[in-house]
Amino acid sequence: MKILNAQQIRTLDAYTIEHEPIDSIDLMERAALSFVRCFCDRFVNTRPVSIFCGKGNNGGDGLAIARILSERSFGVTVYLVEYTNDANTDFKQNLSRLLMHLTPISIASPSDVPEINESTVCIDALLGSGLSRPVTGLLADLIKALNAAPNKIISVDIASGLYTDKANEEPDVIIEPDCTISFQIPKLAFMMPGNIKFTGDWHVVNIGLSEKFLSQVETPYFYSDKVVENLIKPRGKFSHKGTFGHALIIAGSYGKMGAAALSARACLKSGVGLLSLHIPECGYEIAQISVPEAMVTTDEHKKFITELPSLTAFSAVGIGPGIGKEPQTAHVLEELLGDVKVPLVIDADALNLISENPHLLQKLPENTILTPHPKEFERLAGKSKNEYERLELAIAFAKKNTVIICLKGANTAIVLPNGDVHFNSTGNPGMATAGTGDVLTGIITSLLAQGYEPKDAAILGVYEHGLAGDRAAELTGQSALIASDVVNCLGW
Repeated sequence: MKILNAQQIRTLDAYTIEHEPIDSIDLMERAALSFVRCFCDRFVNTRPVSIFCGKGNNGGDGLAIARILSERSFGVTVYLVEYTNDANTDFKQNLSRLLMHLTPISIASPSDVPEINESTVCIDALLGSGLSRPVTGLLADLIKALNAAPNKIISVDIASGLYTDKANEEPDVIIEPDCTISFQIPKLAFMMPGNIKFTGDWHVVNIGLSEKFLSQVETPYFYSDKVVENLIKPRGKFSHKGTFGHALIIAGSYGKMGAAALSARACLKSGVGLLSLHIPECGYEIAQISVPEAMVTTDEHKKFITELPSLTAFSAVGIGPGIGKEPQTAHVLEELLGDVKVPLVIDADALNLISENPHLLQKLPENTILTPHPKEFERLAGKSKNEYERLELAIAFAKKNTVIICLKGANTAIVLPNGDVHFNSTGNPGMATAGTGDVLTGIITSLLAQGYEPKDAAILGVYEHGLAGDRAAELTGQSALIASDVVNCLGW
């Protein structure tokens, strides 16, 4: 699913109006109906609803929503915020339609901001995706009051005050909704971890905007939903273990053999035909007992990795989970970067070794997959002022080094060497626990070994990782979830 910027969204609306063709007021009605259907799925009773409307298109949506909810026997109160004398034609027409059902209440000064019963659901239809400057004055006063109230808040399309495709600055005033019901496509703002309190639990509803335009418009941003499952390769009846590749995972050190075991188990559970695990000698019994399906080679050193095994048998290599940062291990990593001829995944301590030895960046093979969490990425690429700047830094880093970056987070961003970014849709906060990153390394290494292209392995691997985490959370709850639960829930 494509993610568009604010200007592209306006163009999409205009293209739909011109080429469907459809009057803008009727498109607004369609959007309002889609919003109401989603809203009613979550609030099935007719509890009181207060709708706060600005005077632009978002406010026009709010007026149409108010009328439709009123027709469905919701107790609706509408507040019009008189922050401007300007109102567009669609707003005025929806206001005329609403007056046949109920009369809005004007908010013309801060003293007009109402006290609302806490059982009332508030719908934010003040400002939409076209916002270009910080909210001030009466609108800011109202937003502060709504945020301070205990009521549930549902935003129409996007929270008022939140920019669609750029960073807000402190002290911008922004609605803090419990839920956002967005039209047609997710917004780039929804992908940024720092915006979680400005999005709540967000949903996208189809309002019938032009599929032709969406198919042709160019954007570097994508949202990986269930369609990603189309990447999965079917298994032939006469397949054998050699069909699905032979992976090598280099992992573990004294006290961190769990990382190696988790990565190995995830690799096997993700469909690889054969797995070899190269570990320090101290982990031999642990590996043979915890991952009996893996073949194990041990390093000559007891506690950490000091030698690189022969690479001739392998179709993909993963390195990093739990390996530590010993100088000898750094030498092994450098040797690997020079010798490897198959797809490569680099994670955890291997990333930290690259950060400490930046000359290794020049040795990264094309389309190597890096899987840093934000702090690891900061050590690799430098600090950034905000998440938008960090994303731009990741894009520049991926382009410069011709690598794929899986920047881990709530909507893990898979950044490709051409600058495209695919945000993931699966996963949950329960996965914020030790070892889940090691699991991801195993999954992606497995997919590479099976012959998936690096781009597809990264996108599908991150999706599968999050999906397994969602299954695990359903069984254990989020707070009790551990990395082994994610491994156990892998599979299609």
